[in-house]
Amino acid sequence: MPTEPPTEISDLPWLVIGLGNPGDKYARNRHNIGYRVADEVAGRMGGRFSTHRARAQVCEGRWTPGGPRMIVAKPVTYMNESGGPVANLLKFFKLPADRLLVVHDELDIPFGQLRMKWGGGEGGHNGLRSISKAIGTKDYGRLRLGIDRPPGRQDPADFVLRDFPGAQSEEVALLVGDAVDALEDLTRADFARVQGTVNTRT
Repeated sequence: MPTEPPTEISDLPWLVIGLGNPGDKYARNRHNIGYRVADEVAGRMGGRFSTHRARAQVCEGRWTPGGPRMIVAKPVTYMNESGGPVANLLKFFKLPADRLLVVHDELDIPFGQLRMKWGGGEGGHNGLRSISKAIGTKDYGRLRLGIDRPPGRQDPADFVLRDFPGAQSEEVALLVGDAVDALEDLTRADFARVQGTVNTRT
């Protein structure tokens, strides 16, 4: 059974992991929306990514001067090997798994919707499966960005590695913005409260 989401605000920073595949050919894929959220977070915090020995790009920053610190990272391994970098970052920053939040695409949520989840299964997502195995627990936060299921008989593995069509580009930008707003809210409220707010939106 998964643990309950945190209901207290900690002085420890959140380690926010944006999932994706490295390289220009994947940059606009549905599977890379976690990377896009991470990039937007870094931009809003006024920070820059730098290469970390954990095999990730890392940006540390604060949303407001003197405010809580947030560590945002993008593993530079392929999606199904994300666990190693995440485990190494938790160790490097001396953070427990309950300060981890993974941002990822989600087939089981309608396109354009945002949901937060604490623990539970990985829903067939290779990035989450790799992370859970590497850190030895499923009890960590997830920020799930709905991309919908593929039409007809299209293979889901092929669907997630395709770019969003142009007609969806504006809504994708709004979805990314909503995700970043939720992450900013985590610097002011506990996970359970932010989850409740996010998950009651249409």
